[in-house]
Amino acid sequence: MVTAIVLISAETSRIPDLAEQISEMAGVQEVYSVAGRHDLVAIVKVSKNEDLADVISNRMRRLDGIVATETMIAFRAYSTKELEAGFELGLD
Repeated sequence: MVTAIVLISAETSRIPDLAEQISEMAGVQEVYSVAGRHDLVAIVKVSKNEDLADVISNRMRRLDGIVATETMIAFRAYSTKELEAGFELGLD
């Protein structure tokens, strides 16, 4: 299994629509809108590198409104409980 974190820069007016389109792609597990240098972060899990190339190069990068992507390949996963706690804002 190949896991990738894709940082996405997009045209501001297209962010919500792009997030929806990306989240519906095969292999995309989650999409987050974020503050900072990038606009969206997508978590992609696929069987092999060729599938990852297809998702990013052939589908994601061709969406209207995508300005740039930066892809990080995960080497190792640690406890998902710890990861979930790291993303939690503590709001009730």
